[in-house]
Amino acid sequence: MRDLTDDRIREHLGAYFQVPVPAEQDRVSSFDYCFNHFQAFRERGEAARLASPEVLELSCLHLGFYLASWGMMRGSSELLQRSLRHLVPVLEVIAATPDDLWTLDVPDYTPEAGARLLALEEQIRRALGGTREATQTLSMKVMLGVFGNVPAFDTNFCAGSGLRVLSARAVSDLRDFHTRHAGALAQSIYTRDFLTGAFTGRRYPQAKLLDMVFFLEGAAAVNSA
Repeated sequence: MRDLTDDRIREHLGAYFQVPVPAEQDRVSSFDYCFNHFQAFRERGEAARLASPEVLELSCLHLGFYLASWGMMRGSSELLQRSLRHLVPVLEVIAATPDDLWTLDVPDYTPEAGARLLALEEQIRRALGGTREATQTLSMKVMLGVFGNVPAFDTNFCAGSGLRVLSARAVSDLRDFHTRHAGALAQSIYTRDFLTGAFTGRRYPQAKLLDMVFFLEGAAAVNSA
């Protein structure tokens, strides 16, 4: 895994929200609105209701728009040919996920936790059901937007970090990177509320901060190639 200086980490975290429109309207906040929806149910002890008849459609809409906003419904993707109903099995997995996996974050990445993350990723990928787009990138975008417990491992993240896939080794490398740079990553970044655009009291998890850092590091590498 590639290493970065603390200054480089702070530079990326500062640049992430420098967008051409107000942040609450930019796609960077698509994560916020999705994450807020799912986490609010979990915080009330109501995660099981996310797949209930009265909430299921809204949950699919939040997840679906976030995935579309973050590139998972581009022209060649099979998700583009599917309706929101395609996400119902994923919501059933989410609703049944143990509470401690919702709160797991990079500093807590033990070998046992890594094995459980891998098992959850496989469950979500299977729930997506055999489409060409049901790759680990897609399943991990789901995990990032809902639980915030892993980076997305998309093209830019992988280019920036030097990691390729979620694995026991990658989990260990991410934890070690965080340990080395905990000071630079000790920033309180909060999600935005959909209705007001104001900041909530819900912090970005460390996995999300690492996703942001290596996304921009990878984008810089790709653009300079």
